[in-house]
Amino acid sequence: MPERNKHFGLYGARGIKGHEAVARQLDALAGYIATPITARRGLLARLHYLTRTDHARAAARQAGLTVTDRTLKAWLEGKRSPSRQNLQRIEQAYRTVRRENVARYLLARLNREGRGTRVEIHPLNQSHVVRPRQRVVEFRTLNIRHWDRIVQAWVSGDDRGLDDAWVDQIVDLGSQWGQYEYVTNIGFAA
Repeated sequence: MPERNKHFGLYGARGIKGHEAVARQLDALAGYIATPITARRGLLARLHYLTRTDHARAAARQAGLTVTDRTLKAWLEGKRSPSRQNLQRIEQAYRTVRRENVARYLLARLNREGRGTRVEIHPLNQSHVVRPRQRVVEFRTLNIRHWDRIVQAWVSGDDRGLDDAWVDQIVDLGSQWGQYEYVTNIGFAA
């Protein structure tokens, strides 16, 4: 696809891919548990979220948390502690289930019955690029009305799908859309 950067940062520019910034903002809107999983309180909060109902348990198992009910009970009672590998599985299952649970709500809020959501795109950081190689890339705003593909790719963890869905939206910036493939931040609210 034209406008895709092949050697980003070659002259010192800094930033992240636009779709990564969108995923980070969607994660912030999802409202994850703030206490780290390494603390007892954070572990218990995640386990309670994943085991509260039969539906939650089934979603956790589907997301990769495949331990026995006896082990879960021991963790909840504090008789045993999960290994480092199981802590990672719990965290991954929690994030996956949380994304699935908030996706419908977020999608409705972001689409706003066809009105969409205003997105602020902060351009890449060129402070380490020598002056003759710097280009003019200004702060932009864009109203995105169709968030379905973006949210679906975020929920499923499909990085390539999220990138494609994001690029399809920023093409509305016109002929300069490739300048916003890498950004410092993308902001929006739901």
